[in-house]
Amino acid sequence: MKQLELPAWIYRQHGADYSREVPHEGYGGWKEIPVSLPLARTALVSMHVWAFPSRDEVPGLYSSHPYLPGAEIIVRDVFPPLLAAARGAGLPVIHVVGGKDYYSHFPGYKRAVELAGPEPEAPAGAAPDLEGVGKLRELIRDEGYPGADNLADLARAHGATRIPHEASPVDGEYVVATTHQLNVVCRELNVAHLVYMGFNTNWCLLMSPCGMLDMQRLGYMCSLIRQATNAVESKESARGEKNKEEALWRTAVGFGLVFDDTSLIQALDSC
Repeated sequence: MKQLELPAWIYRQHGADYSREVPHEGYGGWKEIPVSLPLARTALVSMHVWAFPSRDEVPGLYSSHPYLPGAEIIVRDVFPPLLAAARGAGLPVIHVVGGKDYYSHFPGYKRAVELAGPEPEAPAGAAPDLEGVGKLRELIRDEGYPGADNLADLARAHGATRIPHEASPVDGEYVVATTHQLNVVCRELNVAHLVYMGFNTNWCLLMSPCGMLDMQRLGYMCSLIRQATNAVESKESARGEKNKEEALWRTAVGFGLVFDDTSLIQALDSC
């Protein structure tokens, strides 16, 4: 079986030093180590890569989603060489979509739906809202995120969602919208290690259907490419991308490995 030989980042979450005021400061922290990945058991997952109308057209979207200009740069500059290297080496590329239907025309989506069949029946979930919880959700939506003034622009933007051409599926690559579909596709491909790229590390890639939480619970190792993602940042975290740094740490401690794009490309080109 072909192996990808490359360096990867781990986080040494041990060595707490109780002689310090803050024992955590004794941790070893980030360390780059050599790893060997079985090519046939690994897939590249491109998740929630969207192109929206411009800021002039939907200013409310960009008011509550200021990560978008940076994401556009990543898609333009980082995605093409990564996808080209993966395809050249025969590494499966799986595209994760979500939201309104902008993807059902792709042959790879039709293949995934046919392969996966009907969705498993979901549990009943929360009881009907009899105590005004819905009003609390509306309060958060209107006063917190994304803000009442931005709702109309968000609706217009999501109605025009598409996959940018730099990240578009080719040659019938699988396109999936649910955890069930991704799991069935991965089993069909005999894949156990998912290397994620897309948006955002601490939001969709973590919590959405097909994200790292769902797939880890199904037994998959979930890794991340540092340069091929960003994060939802707060007013307090945006300078220095602190939420992205926290998400990379969480990935390394709880889910898998963190790769640099150039190292992965070099390994794929050499495979």
